[in-house]
Amino acid sequence: MNPSSNIMAEKFRSSSFKDPLTPDEVEFNDKGVTFRARKLIGGTDNFVFYSDISGVEIDNGLFFATVRIIPRARPEIVIQNFSKGDARRIKELILQNVPNHRPDTLR
Repeated sequence: MNPSSNIMAEKFRSSSFKDPLTPDEVEFNDKGVTFRARKLIGGTDNFVFYSDISGVEIDNGLFFATVRIIPRARPEIVIQNFSKGDARRIKELILQNVPNHRPDTLR
């Protein structure tokens, strides 16, 4: 691990007010992000390396936000019911860690 790495194992959980039984989660580590979309039975866990993320979008509702992660060569990942502040922080952390000079973006 790079000693100057500024990311720790940060974790965010969607609002229990909106969905008390099956909150979505986002967990950061030094290599990438794990997105957990829970359902009453089962759910999905997606791990994406920072270098494989091509975009992050936030859809703001009245009280809560939906975060859309656009990985390269995979379908988008949608996590819902996060506070607007958490959604902004998730986007900020992802964008801080996505490499700026990927070979596929150089012209």
